[in-house]
Amino acid sequence: MINHLLLSDLELRKSIKNHEICCAGNSRLKIYGKLDCKSGKRMKKQNRVFFKNEAEALKNGFRPCGHCLHEKYKKWIYSTSK
Repeated sequence: MINHLLLSDLELRKSIKNHEICCAGNSRLKIYGKLDCKSGKRMKKQNRVFFKNEAEALKNGFRPCGHCLHEKYKKWIYSTSK
């Protein structure tokens, strides 16, 4: 997990281009989603974290975004309601 405030704009672009970052999350809400998610783009920099893959996000206790990862969110809801 990488905090957005610790990355310069150049480092961030380079990491995305090299596929070192595949998704972003909100550290306060514990939600992760795609980098191009409309909801995720509105979050504050101080709350944004980046992950190498979805497994890392899940391992850190984040849940899928209900907007950009709708199907994964539905599966997550179903698995937590048991």
